[in-house]
Amino acid sequence: MRNYMALKSLRKIKSEIICPPKIGEIVEGKILNRGRSSVFLDLGAKGIGIIYGKEFTKARYALKDLKIGDKVTAKLLDLESEEGYRELSLVEAVKEVAWDTLNQKKEKGEVIEVEIKGANRGGLVCEIQGIQGFLPASQLSPKHYPKVENGEGAQIASALQKFVGKKLKVKVIVLDPRKEKLILSEKFLKETQEKENLAEYKVGDIVEGKITGVTNFGAFMGFGRNLEGLIHASEISDEENQDPTQILKIGQKVKAKIIELANNRIYLSLKKA
Repeated sequence: MRNYMALKSLRKIKSEIICPPKIGEIVEGKILNRGRSSVFLDLGAKGIGIIYGKEFTKARYALKDLKIGDKVTAKLLDLESEEGYRELSLVEAVKEVAWDTLNQKKEKGEVIEVEIKGANRGGLVCEIQGIQGFLPASQLSPKHYPKVENGEGAQIASALQKFVGKKLKVKVIVLDPRKEKLILSEKFLKETQEKENLAEYKVGDIVEGKITGVTNFGAFMGFGRNLEGLIHASEISDEENQDPTQILKIGQKVKAKIIELANNRIYLSLKKA
């Protein structure tokens, strides 16, 4: 081991002259040796690395099944510890690689399937490669948007609970590794498809569908290929001060007239159909 370490030291000196390692650099190495609370990595020409202390504690579950010779990706925290090793972090490397991967998906506009882990009045919470992501209620597709009376926070949170444990397809719209901020959107994913589907219709068309939601301000009607329009309370009946919840029921089949198409939103009228 001593001769090996001496050889590694010579290689390290040569490497540092040609291509010096930098703090924050992502490096790959093979497990050289293990202790009760440390792991040594052979970083090739970059020397010997060590994962120990709090970094070992944070990564203990990821490290427990690894064997000598296994490859590990880590982040360089310090060029030289008290014992002369490169100080490494496995957790930080995994996070950085995950952020880079998510950034690539964002730039390419790729679709990601996520499992919903939690919900609150603001939206849905998920985890992607160990990073917590947030899907605001405002970024849900019209089909999944909570249709509750008065838009009360407690009711919205309750309606969103049904998504916990389910999988949704989303896109990354905001990504900031420094603030650990990851915002997702399901609505953006649907917009392209909806634009194509909406192109089949024009103002004045009569469409047939089912009521998908009823509130005190109106009702939502689903029709065509995954399209949904709003029927304002004033467009349900000629009678004044009518409560939509007393007139329409979810699942009820109705015919409506398209009275406006604006900003990819559809506005319908029952009384003009």
